[in-house]
Parts: sequence; C-alpha cells; structure tokens
Amino acid sequence: MDWIRGHTIGHGSTAAVSVAKSRFSDKVFAVKSVELSKSQLLQKEQKILSELRSPYIVRYKGYDVTKEKDKLMFNLMMEYMSGGTLTDEIRKQSGRIEERLMGYYTKQILLGLEYLHSRGIAHCDIKGHNILLGKTGAKIADFGCARWIDDGGAKPIGGTPMFMAPEVARGEEQGCPADIWGLGCTIIEMATGGSPWTNVTNAASLLYRIAFSRQSPEIPKLLSLQARDFLSKCLRRDAKERWTAEELLKHPFLDLNSTSIQDFATSSPTSILDQDIWNESENVDYTILQTLSSPLQRLRDLSSNSGELKWRWNDDERWITVRSSGSE
Repeated sequence: MDWIRGHTIGHGSTAAVSVAKSRFSDKVFAVKSVELSKSQLLQKEQKILSELRSPYIVRYKGYDVTKEKDKLMFNLMMEYMSGGTLTDEIRKQSGRIEERLMGYYTKQILLGLEYLHSRGIAHCDIKGHNILLGKTGAKIADFGCARWIDDGGAKPIGGTPMFMAPEVARGEEQGCPADIWGLGCTIIEMATGGSPWTNVTNAASLLYRIAFSRQSPEIPKLLSLQARDFLSKCLRRDAKERWTAEELLKHPFLDLNSTSIQDFATSSPTSILDQDIWNESENVDYTILQTLSSPLQRLRDLSSNSGELKWRWNDDERWITVRSSGSE
C-alpha cells in the first residue's frame, strides 16, 4: 500500500507516531515507526496487535518496511483515534472527569482487559496515556510492554513506575492482576487530574515505596461510595486478592453509567486538521523496559534509566510519500 506520512503526533522512547493517509483514498490511520535495526520491540507489538479483534482495542491495520532518508523503517499501522489520549481529555476537563463519564471509560477499558486476559495477554502498561478516545469512547493502545502470560522463560519487567503494581515493583511477576492495579491508578488519574502517588521525588524512591511499604494509592474522598469500593477492589496490594476484570464488570459502580458516549457533553474532532491532538506538555512519564538481577538493584538503577514521553504536533513537518515494500 502506498501512503503519505503526515505530522508526527507522538514520541516514545524508541518509536514515533505519525498520522498518515492512503495515496489513493482519504482514509486516515496512525503509523508507529522506528528504524528497522531497532525494531525488535515494535515487531513484537505488531505480532500481538495483529491477533486482536475487539471494539475496545485500537484496531490493527497492517505493517510494512519503507526506505526514508536512506534508512529502512519498520512501520506499524493502526486505527487513528481522533480524540487523543485519556490524559489529554483529563486536561481538557480541567483536571477531573465527571464520575459518570469516568465510569463509562472505566467499563470500556475493563471490557478491553477482559478480552486480553481471556486470550492470555497482559497489557503491562495501563495508564491514561495508553487509552485513546474516539467517537465510540475509549480503546486500549500501545502494546509495547504487552506479553503472553504463559509464554515461559524469563521476561523483562515493563511499564511505568507510577502505575506499577507491588508485585511488579518487587520483580516477582507481571500478569493480569497488574493490569487491574494499573486501571485503579488510571481511575485516580481521571478523578483528580494528578498522579496516583503523591510526594514522589524520583522513580527509585517511588518503586521502593510501591514494592515494600504497606501503602496503596489514596482513594479520592470526592468519589461516591460505590466508586471508592470499586477502586478498593482494584488496589489490593496482594495480587491474589485483587478482583479480576470479569468480576469488576459486575460491580454496581458500572451499572450507573450511560450506554452511549453521545449521552455525555463531549466533542470529537472531525478532522486531523481541526484540532491540536496530543499537545506537547510538561508531563514526565517514566517508562522502563529492562531485566534486572534483583529488586534492590532495580530500584538503584531506575533513577538513571528514566525516559521522557512527550506528545507534540510539529508544524514544520511536511507530508511525504511512502511506498511500502512489505506486507499488510
């Protein structure tokens, strides 16, 4: 497929995300790209995403290899989500999403997690930045840290310290219960516009606090009793006591939510040129992916291995034509 690369709308630690469209139609999609020689993680993400079919997971559209500026690039093509990230939406809502809409998004994320977990896949990095919004609501995206649970062998710990579950911070395991913890942290993000953990000085001290203290993120008192009870089921420090996605979908908190995104006073951009999507912000997002010999060693090393994630729209970029040499 011949396609045209547009503005860069996202930057991660290794890959960049651009908006794109077909040369022979006006169909718009998103492309996540990295140099082919550095594309091992993106190829793993492509393999996982290509096997998923759910209305609550960002849709896979194919991949290819292109030559651009004398470099071979690996490109993962995905559904374009016009509303940006959930974190963007929180900012637009003045730092707090109304509880009914928060519950609506929570239910959609849970439906996505239930689907993933039923297929033996853990996302491993649930947070507002990895939830994308569109006309139908929320979808889970960014499977760079995802893994098959029963794959066997040693696996590196992946994810964002601020949203990591205690067992992950200790280096013990990273499975489906860790996604539920991440969901709980994301709900706090929606409810307060802030981080699930307060008074954090650096990633290493945060990981130590998560791993070895008896604390959990504080549940916002401004929430209803049902919302607080729901959160308490997500944020149990013992992974075995945490509720599953299937159990949480039956919680009465979710029964209060609207069945249609149209019931909420939210707007979605109709064109990629209509709205400034994924604006650059001062938010620092510590995303790590590494294997360490021990929890204590990990905590020592984290402070020097943090990455910054900034979303931005670069007005000086130009559309370029890309011709694929791979398969879709």
